[in-house]
Amino acid sequence: QVQLMESGGGLVQPGGSLRLACVPSGSRFVFKVMAWYRQALGKEREFVARIDAGGSTDYADSVKGRFTISKDIRNALYLQMNSLKPEDTAVYSCTAVSGRQYWGQGTQVTVSS
Repeated sequence: QVQLMESGGGLVQPGGSLRLACVPSGSRFVFKVMAWYRQALGKEREFVARIDAGGSTDYADSVKGRFTISKDIRNALYLQMNSLKPEDTAVYSCTAVSGRQYWGQGTQVTVSS
């Protein structure tokens, strides 16, 4: 059974940075796509960034130029978030696709002064 565990969330001031990590366990396969989504309180979950097996990336317009998605050879997924804004406050979840789609539990990111 594949499990995804996120970490790295927390409280940060506007303009600050955080680096999220998502570590998979229970799978030796390369995921076709891995991505980050976020859900703010009272809002629907929204796409943040994705990376495919070849390393191609895609970003939501709201985070382009500020966030960077990456992964390593162990399939760990990362999201470097710079120039954070209060509207980035949300629970961030990672997802991975390999035959079926898997989701992590999420990590809270709060941007506030």
